Amino acid sequence: MEKQQHQFSLWYFLIAFLLILAMQSFLFAPHAENLAYSEFKALLKAGKVENIALGERAITGTLKPDGLEELLPKEKREALKRAGEGKEHRFITVRVDDPGLVKDLEAAKVSFAGQVESKWFSTLLSWILPAVIFFALWSVIMKRMGGAAGGFMEIGKSKAKVYMEQQTGVTFDDVAGVDEAKEELKEIIEFLRNPKEYGKLGARMPKGVLLVGPPGTGKTLLARAVAGEASVPFFSISGSEFVEMFVGVGAARVRDLFEQARKQAPAIIFIDELDALGRARGAYPLAGGHDEKEQTLNQLLSEMDGFDPSQGLVLLAATNRPEILDPALLRAGRFDRQVLVDRPDKKGRMDILRVHLKKVHLAADADPEQIAALTTGFTGADLANLVNEAALLATRRGAEAVGPDDFTAAVERIVAGLEKKNRLLNPKEREIVAYHEMGHALVALSLPGTDPVHKVSIIPRGIGALGYTIQRPTEDRYLMTREELENKMAVLLGGRAAEQLVFGHLSTGAADDLAKVTDIARSMVMRYGMHAKLGHVAYQAERPVFIQAPDAMPGAREYSEETAREIDRAVRDILQAAFDRAVATLKARRDTLDRGARELLAHETLTEDELRELLKPALVAAAAAAGAVQP
Repeated sequence: MEKQQHQFSLWYFLIAFLLILAMQSFLFAPHAENLAYSEFKALLKAGKVENIALGERAITGTLKPDGLEELLPKEKREALKRAGEGKEHRFITVRVDDPGLVKDLEAAKVSFAGQVESKWFSTLLSWILPAVIFFALWSVIMKRMGGAAGGFMEIGKSKAKVYMEQQTGVTFDDVAGVDEAKEELKEIIEFLRNPKEYGKLGARMPKGVLLVGPPGTGKTLLARAVAGEASVPFFSISGSEFVEMFVGVGAARVRDLFEQARKQAPAIIFIDELDALGRARGAYPLAGGHDEKEQTLNQLLSEMDGFDPSQGLVLLAATNRPEILDPALLRAGRFDRQVLVDRPDKKGRMDILRVHLKKVHLAADADPEQIAALTTGFTGADLANLVNEAALLATRRGAEAVGPDDFTAAVERIVAGLEKKNRLLNPKEREIVAYHEMGHALVALSLPGTDPVHKVSIIPRGIGALGYTIQRPTEDRYLMTREELENKMAVLLGGRAAEQLVFGHLSTGAADDLAKVTDIARSMVMRYGMHAKLGHVAYQAERPVFIQAPDAMPGAREYSEETAREIDRAVRDILQAAFDRAVATLKARRDTLDRGARELLAHETLTEDELRELLKPALVAAAAAAGAVQP
């Protein structure tokens, strides 16, 4: 690496020297045509020389334009014209020892004068001016390469953006749905406001606080709110900004960042996307090492050990991939406290919606509680996007306020994708899609404990969906029983069962359903121990909480081939049982299935109320047969 850098520098200065020579010859060379001394004397004798300047080494002057054709060849005449740019014919010739030159000039009545040459000034200027121009251009290019944080000469400086309290513009009032995380961070705020008073009992504040959670849950916003509440300088930087193409830059930026923060303490250092900087060392030996990242991480660990939290300096960091961080970062004395910023529950979603709904004109019948019930699993960023989409839909239809229908359409757009009304299906495909979607809806409405069906449609949406059935849970669920999982699989296979029952064949429309039910069945067998023959054994390690990591690499399993065969059989048996249950449910309600498919073909979309009205006779009969109600 060092040898390559020396070669780069050598070639660089060689090219720079050649460019300076070229600029010198271009800028300071006289713009005149070189004539032989004999040609000059011939022109002088013919009376074509207008005036000359006699220098110590050269004679320069101008020629009369008339009559040059007879005395000079064509290329000389054209060169003289170019040298004078169409105004005059300038020439230059080397002065030789000619004692009779002055007499010849007087005889030809040519005005002449001596020319004093300033050798040192012109020579010095011819070298300095090109060098100054070249290095000015070089500085501009290096500044562009080094970025906006100070250019090439300051490439080791930190790129952290510094915000004061009035510049963050965020307080805890702007952050909702993460009450537990806010409570955890209130101690940090009190400490930063008055570090001496807070530590009078001998308590020591944590050096670092790590905000952990899925993307979009408000980790960065929460860190900015801490700075706004504490009224202290806030140094914000992303983990990827420490890594550059030059070796040692990352470590230099870490040192500079902590040095700046110490000068302005009490202060907060916030490193977003810490996983870009703090990936575990040596975790991927087959992929090769990266000394620059490890050197930067080592410098960060050293700086965290070196500063005293009593000075009023707190390090905040955020990541959605805590499982890949280096263990040295997470030990006591560095990131002492880990704060979970998880997806909000129903109450949290209501609080977040109230924050965002302040910015839109809301209709009187739009209830945040109903909207929160439809958005289970949404993060704070998803809810902000939902409110914006609803406002755009209301604006598009020319409404005065954003109503419940706009929020419903926005949920459908986010969950299912954009409607593709120009994707025309032939009558046979529309019929298959109608029965498929009605199969989902009818099984969901017939089985207990399933999520309510919000809407059924055969309008294509998104990338490949030819129709969709939206089920939205009305409450947050954290546990599911085996029976509920089996019912969920039966609902997912309801569309495929309807195709088999009505048309006697299967189509490719159930590809996504099959992937989902297979994942559920495999989890039941391998993670939840819900198969009697395989026992209460976990055959698969728990997946990371915050990212969808791939399964273990082939060959890493800890069970035999015979057990793997039993697992495959168990998964197949569970799926077959769920499919048979869906077919049996639809057979018992075949008339309702046909009637619902006809209504779906006629109207393309059926809402929850329309579905319940359509299926009410069959559902009442089923409940009466089960003894749930009196006939």
